[in-house]
Amino acid sequence: MIEVEKKFILFDTDIERLTRGAEFLGEKKMTDAYCDTKDFSLSCKDTWLRSRDSRWELKLPLRTDTGWHDQYRELETEDEIAKELKLSAEGGLEEELKKAGYETFVTLVTTRKKYKKGDFTIDLDEVDFGYKIEEIELLVNDESEMLKATEKIASFAKEMGLALAPVRGKVIEYLNRNGPEHYQALIDAGVIRGYY
Repeated sequence: MIEVEKKFILFDTDIERLTRGAEFLGEKKMTDAYCDTKDFSLSCKDTWLRSRDSRWELKLPLRTDTGWHDQYRELETEDEIAKELKLSAEGGLEEELKKAGYETFVTLVTTRKKYKKGDFTIDLDEVDFGYKIEEIELLVNDESEMLKATEKIASFAKEMGLALAPVRGKVIEYLNRNGPEHYQALIDAGVIRGYY
């Protein structure tokens, strides 16, 4: 499955409108530790390695002409991640990452409220450094469905009265506020576009 999503700044005034008639799927607190090498070799390729509540995930970018949506292929098993990063998985992924020079550059705690409204999943996130963001997501089976999914998200967002404007994700916003060297490296690598 491929996740197609669009981020929006979460305003309190949006919550009632977004959740009216939606199915509440639950609330949870997540701790995400994002890892990279000292020279930011992954994030400068828009590739994101994290341990979410001690479970490893790797988000790989999909390059498409669909505009402002974030589209990633997600690897969720240690074997897949080790293979993608060209590491052995024999000693356990965490140990192999340490040997290869990966280390945590930020740990974020997010409280997420999740809703289902029609085909859309809506995540309302509040991050521990004072950032609120919402994501509207659709899952598609393959890349051929991505453009249609982005159009559906744009239409839904317009119906909900949301501004279709670029928004920093949680990690990018954290680096903007607290990690100027890493943030600049992402600009230089073209991961962060000019509107940031």
